[in-house]
Amino acid sequence: MSKKDQFQNLDQLRSEGDLNLSPERLKWRDAHLDQETRSWLSRDEAVYIHQSLSTPCLDVIQKAESSQIQNLQGKSYFDFHGNSVHQVGFGHPKIIEAVKQQLDDLPFCPRRFTNIPAILFAEKLAELAPNGLNRVLLAPSGASAVGIALKLARHVSGKFKTISMWDSFHGASLDTISLSGEAIFRKNAGPLLPGAEHVPPPNPTNCPFKCGDRCNLQCADYVDYVLEKEGDVAAVVSETVSSVPFFPPKDYWKRIRASCNRHDALLILDEIPHSLGRVGTLFTFERYGIIPDMVVLGKGLGGGVFPLAAVIARDEFNSVQELALGHYTHEKNPVACAAGLAVLEILVEEKLPQNADKLGRHALDKLKNTVGGNKFIREIRGLGLLIGIELNSGQDNSSKVAEQILYECLRNGLSFKISMGNVLTLAPPLNISHDYLDVALDILTTSIENQTKR
Repeated sequence: MSKKDQFQNLDQLRSEGDLNLSPERLKWRDAHLDQETRSWLSRDEAVYIHQSLSTPCLDVIQKAESSQIQNLQGKSYFDFHGNSVHQVGFGHPKIIEAVKQQLDDLPFCPRRFTNIPAILFAEKLAELAPNGLNRVLLAPSGASAVGIALKLARHVSGKFKTISMWDSFHGASLDTISLSGEAIFRKNAGPLLPGAEHVPPPNPTNCPFKCGDRCNLQCADYVDYVLEKEGDVAAVVSETVSSVPFFPPKDYWKRIRASCNRHDALLILDEIPHSLGRVGTLFTFERYGIIPDMVVLGKGLGGGVFPLAAVIARDEFNSVQELALGHYTHEKNPVACAAGLAVLEILVEEKLPQNADKLGRHALDKLKNTVGGNKFIREIRGLGLLIGIELNSGQDNSSKVAEQILYECLRNGLSFKISMGNVLTLAPPLNISHDYLDVALDILTTSIENQTKR
């Protein structure tokens, strides 16, 4: 099968990321990368298993600092993608110093022991979380942490069924794709976890109930209906907001919280990509005025340096000590925990959630004032520094236009993600300067105007 045919097949699998077999990407690589870079990319392709969304890769990066990344040719990009790990930017001095110091003091801790950085880190997580969420378990990846939450929910509830959302993403492991709703991860995977029920997501811009501007939260009623009819659901598991992004209506989570209480189901919120200040509050669920039974954190928790994830749960769930929920070799890795503790301190000391809220409002205003009237744009939406520009899917070539915008932006020094084929997704570091944010947005709006002239 040719690469073009592969891409045409994959284009039907809309995803939370942009596709790496796109003809636009291949054309960009041929036009903008020198021979040394292409040689390294060829070596990368020759040794790694190829998969959508990663290998074959776009470019070779040699430096990541603050809000920018730099390739082998010395070209810098504002990174508004970052795989959601760069809330505090890349290479924050406090994190680098904490990691270097910890490597000298204690580089590893066998699992049967604990260590001071792990204790201080967990204490800080419990201190920052709302009342009731004060028990922590760590894992080396977000998917692993979601798996811990699922096992804990089964143990404390005595039930195994879950309700999650179509179009969601909770990780790429077999248990987490059972919850997730993207075909690009589930297709041909074989039998998945039993009891994993799916419901329509609370997507105001693409509502399956056709509510339009008069949303009456039928999507929340649907969850309540499934909870009642199944009768034995252990947990509702969902992203608080989607990193596509789309944002549930204001009262959605209050309705779901009440339904979970009424039907004796737990509420587990996956905030791996967007917690830690990105939406303008430390925890995303704080925006909706509710407290879940468990919250899962990851990605930026390791400061863009170490893989680190966590489950924070209610104290009363600390009742399964005879069983192993995680048992990961690097569960209390002192270097990872030193990085995580530094992240939490930076978020508080530098007031990054507040900065994200302020800069996010500025970015939305600027985008709406410059390209808000463009006929190719269906909606510009955001919460803090998680912003989406959804192109009008009524235009037959919206996915192609989205890619053309992306690759023009890359030429001019801005990297971001395309989600679901037609959503330009922007997630800059929370400590980006106002001036740098404006420079990046100018690159984006110019590219939008250039590529949508029809």
